[in-house]
Amino acid sequence: MRRTLTVPEINRTVLHRQLLLERSQDDLPQVLERMAGLQAQYAPAIYIGLWSRAEPVEREAVTRLLHDGEIIQGTLLRSTIHVVSRRDYWPWALAVREDRRVQALRAWRGTLSHDEMEAAATTLRTALADGPLKQAEIDKLIGADRRRGIGLWLDLVRQPPSGTWERRRADLYSLADDWVGPPDSTVEEGRVQLVRRYLTGFGPATRKEIATWAGLPVATVGAVLAELDTTTYRDEQGTELVDLAGGPIVDGDADAPPRFLPNWDAALLVHARRSGLLPEEFRKRIFHVRAPQSFPVFLVDGAVAGTWKATDGTLSYDEFRPLTATERERLHAEGERLADFHA
Repeated sequence: MRRTLTVPEINRTVLHRQLLLERSQDDLPQVLERMAGLQAQYAPAIYIGLWSRAEPVEREAVTRLLHDGEIIQGTLLRSTIHVVSRRDYWPWALAVREDRRVQALRAWRGTLSHDEMEAAATTLRTALADGPLKQAEIDKLIGADRRRGIGLWLDLVRQPPSGTWERRRADLYSLADDWVGPPDSTVEEGRVQLVRRYLTGFGPATRKEIATWAGLPVATVGAVLAELDTTTYRDEQGTELVDLAGGPIVDGDADAPPRFLPNWDAALLVHARRSGLLPEEFRKRIFHVRAPQSFPVFLVDGAVAGTWKATDGTLSYDEFRPLTATERERLHAEGERLADFHA
């Protein structure tokens, strides 16, 4: 009989796998692999997301890893900027490329064709052979409409110093072949690695949740899972959850220290809704269709309890629920450490 996991057990398990119960002392590229990468539309999110999950973390060290190509910033899952280890870049890029192309061409509804995008990719590849280009230069070369989807036909990365704490706009592009090196994975290998990373960082999960995060069809995810050594559970509603065999399940009573998360942290997105990290009554206060579309948050007892803002080296808090004196004391102690990092 399959084990039923309670909501608190799922919550603490996801926190553990996201390194939010106890910070990791692994090298930062390994931390990114364990947590399934970092969503990074806003460059400081890279730094804060890692700071909350690893120790020691220094801003200069993160920037150095970006400059050295040990961690890579590129448009990967769901046409969104992610930061991953060098080792994960090509498996992830190849895993989702074909499905993303199909989705894009369907969305464009004949306004741009595969052949037109191939031609634009050839033009851009030739230009990038002479060095990186800014977004405005690419727009002038192939047009803004083609530039928005060109990464599906030509693998590009954001090259530092753009996309760093010091220069936050990620608008300098290079060929992934040049910055990362040539592909070292097949599509099939990439999909296996992508699904494995998700379950390591967010499992147990449903097939649909994996597919939502990766931007892959559910059937594709199911085929990949058939190749992995997995185990299954059920949640309290009877929904089947899949996990890597031997993946840790954490007691629902485990202490969850206060943590600070940046804008767009993947632990708060819809694919991870089951974890309860973001109470549904607060979701519309964190994510909007209006600007700003996301806010940085703090977790208390394993769930979002408010938002935070750093101004001139000082943190301010907007509490969504009353905090106990002990909760507030622990939160502010962690906040002082973040303020020092942020200053």
